[in-house]
This record gives sequence, C-alpha cells and structure tokens, in this order.
Amino acid sequence: MSGFEMPFNVYDAAFERMQASGRAPEDAQRLVFEDYLDGKPRLRGKKKISKAERDETFWSSAVVCAVPTERWAAEPFTLALVRYFSQDRVANIPLLSRLAQSLPDTVCYAVRRSGLVLRSTSPRFAELAGVAELAPEIAELCRVLEIFEAAHQLRIAELEKSRARLSELTPFELLIYASLHAFHTLVPRSVGTTTLDEGDEYPSDQEFWDAVTDLVRWKLATAPEHTLRVSETDAARSIGKHLSPLIFPSSSGSQPRHDIVEAFALVMADQVELNGFLSRSAEAFCYDDAIRFVRHDYRLEIEQINPDLRAAWSRDGRKLDCLHLYWLYRAMDTFASSEKAGKIIGRPENHEANQSAYIAAMRTHLRLTEVYGVDETVTADTGEQVHLFTALLSLELMSAFFQRDFLLVFAGHLEDSRNTLAALSRLAFFGLADGLQNRFPLTWSDRSEKIAKILGWTVRDDCPNGSLQMAAAILDFWTSDWGQLGKRMREGGGGLQPELFERPVLKLGSLLVQLPWVVGVQNNSSAAINNLRRLGARRDEARQETQRIEERLGQLFESRGFRIVLNWTPPPTDSEVPGEVDLVCARDGVVLVLELKSTYLRRSSRDAWLHSTTTLRKAGIQLRRKVAAVQRALTDIQFSEMLALNGGEEELCIQGWIVDTSIECDHQRFEGFFKVSLEEVLIALRDDSYLLQDPAGLLRGKFGESALADMEDPVSKSLYPEGFSAPRFVEVIERAEVWKGVDGCWATVS
Repeated sequence: MSGFEMPFNVYDAAFERMQASGRAPEDAQRLVFEDYLDGKPRLRGKKKISKAERDETFWSSAVVCAVPTERWAAEPFTLALVRYFSQDRVANIPLLSRLAQSLPDTVCYAVRRSGLVLRSTSPRFAELAGVAELAPEIAELCRVLEIFEAAHQLRIAELEKSRARLSELTPFELLIYASLHAFHTLVPRSVGTTTLDEGDEYPSDQEFWDAVTDLVRWKLATAPEHTLRVSETDAARSIGKHLSPLIFPSSSGSQPRHDIVEAFALVMADQVELNGFLSRSAEAFCYDDAIRFVRHDYRLEIEQINPDLRAAWSRDGRKLDCLHLYWLYRAMDTFASSEKAGKIIGRPENHEANQSAYIAAMRTHLRLTEVYGVDETVTADTGEQVHLFTALLSLELMSAFFQRDFLLVFAGHLEDSRNTLAALSRLAFFGLADGLQNRFPLTWSDRSEKIAKILGWTVRDDCPNGSLQMAAAILDFWTSDWGQLGKRMREGGGGLQPELFERPVLKLGSLLVQLPWVVGVQNNSSAAINNLRRLGARRDEARQETQRIEERLGQLFESRGFRIVLNWTPPPTDSEVPGEVDLVCARDGVVLVLELKSTYLRRSSRDAWLHSTTTLRKAGIQLRRKVAAVQRALTDIQFSEMLALNGGEEELCIQGWIVDTSIECDHQRFEGFFKVSLEEVLIALRDDSYLLQDPAGLLRGKFGESALADMEDPVSKSLYPEGFSAPRFVEVIERAEVWKGVDGCWATVS
C-alpha cells in the first residue's frame, strides 16, 4: 500500500449503503462499478483523490472480490477490467487467475482495449504472462504481444538513431528543415503541380503533419530552454546558417547543410513508419473489431472479419466531408441574402479570393453557433475577448494569402525549374525584390508587426479603421505558445498539446512563426472547432455554450410544432437523483427525452472508443433515470399541460435519445438508448438534407453566389413529402434518411 490510506474502503462502504437501502446485491455491485468508471469518489473531505489512489482502493475492495465470475463478461465489469490492465499501481492476481481460467476471452478483450500492447514495462504485462498457462487464448495473446513489442522497440531504436543527427538544431531550425522537406514532398501534391521523385511514396498531408508534430514535441521536450526564446536576431542567424546557403548559395558564405536535409528526410521516414505502426497496427489491434491479427511463427497477418465495421468507419469519414459541404451551402445562401452580396470586398484584384474567404468564415461561424453554441465573442487564453467571425475571417484570409502568394507562386517556379531549391530561391528572391516581402518557406515576425498585418482584417462597420486590441486578441486566439508548452513537457506535466493546424501561429519567445504549407491548405473549420472544443474545453464559456445548444435546439423543435420543456429538474426518488433533463419535446403522441453532449472532432479509433465507453455510456445511464422520471411526471397534469398532452388519455411513444455534436457511434444504442449526431437532427428538422448531395456542383469547381442558381428545387427533395409529423421525423432519424444519396460524396472543400 502507498502512504495514502483511506480510513475505510469507500467502495465497500458504498456497496453496504446501497444494500441497506434495499438494493439487490447485483444491482449494488453494478452501481459501485459505474462509480469507479465515472471517476468517483473525487474528493476525500476537501482533498482531491487521484486516479491512482482510486485504482488502489477499488481493486483492493471486498466488493470486487465478491463479484461472481460470470458477471465479469457484462459491460461495466469488463470496462473496469480494462482499467485494471491500464494501471500499474495495484495487483489482484487471485482475481486475474480466476478470470483467466473461466473467462479468457474477456481477459483478452480487456488487455487489447487497455493498450498494454505498448506498455511492456507495466507489471500487468508480466502478470499476464504468469497466468498464460491457465488458458491457451491467453498464451497465444502473450506471444502476439511479444511480437508487437519487438516491432515497436525496433522502430523506436531506428527513430532515436536518426533523431540524434538533428540534435544540434533548435526548434526554430527544425522548422526550417521541416519546411524545406514540405515544399519538396507535400506542397507539389497539395497544389496539383509537378511532383519530383515521382517513383517515391510520400505520406499523406495528415501523416506528414502528424510526423512533424511529433518531432516538434520531441525537440520541445529536449531542447535547452533558451532556444524557445527566439529574437529576430536569433532567427536571422539561423536563417543565415541553415536556409540561405541552400537557396542562395555563395562561395563566401556558410556551406549548405545538405547533410541535415538528408537527415531530416530520414527522420521523417522513421517517424512516419513509427506512427503508421502505432495507428495501423498497435491501435488497430486494440480498438478495431473489424480485423484480427493472426500469428504465423514470428510474423503477424491481418485478417478482416467484419467488413461492415470497417465500412461504417469509412462512412463516418464521408459524412464529415459532406457536412463540410452542407455548411458551405448554408453559408453561400446566407451570403447571397446579405448586404455583402454583389459588392466588391477589398481590392478588386483580390475580390474573388476575399469573397471565398468571407463565405468560408460564414460556414464555420454558422456551424459553431448552431451546433456548438458558441457566442459572437469568445475568450483567448490571455483572457481577451475575441469577435468570433472576425477571428474566423482572419484565419481564412491567412490561408488565402499563403495559398496565393506562397504555394501557387512556388508551384509556378517549380514547373519552370523542376528543382525545389531553385523554385524556393525564386520565391524568396522575388519577395525580397517586392518591398522586402518575406517569401521564405516559413515566415516569422515580431508581435507588433503581426498585429499590424492583421489590423486591416478587423475593419467592421462599427470599427472602420480596425482595432489594434482586436487584432492582438485574434492573434492570441490562434497562437500556440511553444515556450510554455516546452516548459510543461520538460517538467513532465500533462495537458493537451495543440496540433499544428489547431493554433497555427507558433510563439517562440518574441518571435511568431507560421508555416505556409500548413496554413495554406488546412481545414479551418476543424481548426476552429477543436481550438474551442478540444483545447478550450475548460473555458468559462463552455457551460454557457452547452446551454445555448439546448436552447437553440429547443427553438428548432418548437418551429416544427413541438411543445418543449427545457432544463427540467425532476424531483429525486428514495433510490436515485435523476438529474437535470436537457430537453423534452412532444408532438403527435411522441415524447422525446434528449440528453445533449458537446465535444470535438476526433480522428482515431482509440478516441472514438474512449468516447463511446465514457461520455456516451454515461449518457445512456443518465437517460435511463431521466426517461423514467419523465414517465412518472407525465401522470402530473401540470407537467402534461406544459407539453400540451391531454392528461394521459392518448397513448404516448416515449423515447430517449443521446444527441451528440460528434458523429462517432451514430445509430448505436447505449443502455438501450439511441445515439444520433446533433447535425443530423438539425438537418432533419430543417429538411435540407439535399445540401449534403452537392446540388450545385461545388466539387465540380463551381463556387460563390453563381453556384446557387444551378440548384434544383428543394421541395422535390423533402424528407416529408406528405407533411411534417413527429412519427415521420422519428422514422427519418432512426432510418438515417438524412444520409441517403451521400455515400458517394467525397468532399474536399476546406
């Protein structure tokens, strides 16, 4: 035991209280396990209880030992077993031995989901080997884990060896070589121009960004602290040593470091290889039930066992693509009816690009306000208020600027020279000749210079000259402070780390760096959503945003003739406290009890699984209590009248839905309750699912106001040809009719 000891075991005490209140032992066991999975208890008096302390208390409790063996195959008990293999604090070998003999498949499942495959130094790894003789399934699993471990360590060793060749570089200098590599491999493909070394295989854009992000994190965690405080003088010295000799070679200057260029290409290949192993092999082993790994001596092969699961994951990707299109159509329609329509935006020669940026910003603004409940102003990490639309427009204009003045110009030079360094040389030279413009493969400036450049983008009707304060706040909103991040990493602190695209202004002391090869092609909608909902999930405004989501969804239901009750708190019963019901909607004998969840955009199967077994599982448990509370309340005349129900005379269809801002696990059930994305519900209520099918041909190159004229009559595409009704609405949702006809939609609009 550790130095932390509770005077009694809180889980055993909770079990005894529940039994004393009349709960059956099996029900009390399940509730204790659900408390553990939900991270309870959180406090002992006023002191916060750590996860490790909860683990030790739980796995040492009598209630865990008393669970009948067969119950461990049920969900809450199996998920608890996943937690057991995920922690290193406490052992319960008698329990593991019992389960290995009787439920080896459950043990194997828990080991896979725990990520033990990448934690060979964990005591649980050796513990599992100790019970391997009790079941052939576990013995085979141990052999598979050994193969994974050998492959993992081999790739780590190769990466560490290649990274050593970059040890002399500062974080800023690492970005120089990352940018050179990006313009050689990534940019030509992104802008559809000449691809050099056509026989070579290069990673996708996302794989490239992920690899650079991982290399940056390594460098931030290992570089001396002073290298994260970069001045313009420091930057000029690094440029003169590492970049200028390559693109402006001179016999009198520094020698070009072709050795580092080659070393960086090698370390990128090794990082991409390791990342691919982690995502396509290790993570797939843990979380992808569409496949299984079959051992042939010391080699593993992947067999597909459930193609429907793999197809569902791909379908979710297509849905996200089509949703980007949907919000773009909504933005175009909004723009066409705005005062900006038909007017020149900015200088005439930039009007088309500015209009596209304006519409793209409107797209993200609509999505953030309608789906995520974001207000017209948000708060940056500095505490300054930022006008949301202006911040979104600024990022779109940054993207347009880098696309037009860097990537496309570089592409033209590359077509002529067919040499990356020669094309970069011309790009930089013509920039310097044109008023000393920075056209290097990465840009840098001090804070005041960057604010001055953003100032023009803050011009509004109520602020015709722009606002320096607003420009500064916008800059902070999109900035990732690498000094703070590096300090936290060196100290071993946790916390979320921004992806390159989420906060694309990189702060190194007084220097602000941007990467044209990221900002020029990134998905700005995803960047804004994750900036606010992933990195900014703990903002003071987040609770108000959730409240707005509930209110706006309620208003949309009301517009369709539903009567609603918003944020209703039912009275507690002797055995439970139901908690606040987010939204109750009633019409045509249908009563919908909605539990809303607001999160962010995920990319990995691990994140999706964690979401399903934490947030969504808990939502199902909450709905179980809340639906029961609504059923009881419907016998009350006053509550029934709030929903315009006639006091129990009609037969009601009462359903509970989990409505989530993410699309993972859509149309699955949790604790028996249906899960659906908020966007699907919004689209079904608005009856504009035809916008998901690219009706004006945006993917065929049409864009702007003129594209709307080519759209078909939406009335003929209604989900409700015989008129809207609540039963038909439920049918549309449960049969996923919103998505009919979009399986072939592979949108690439960013």
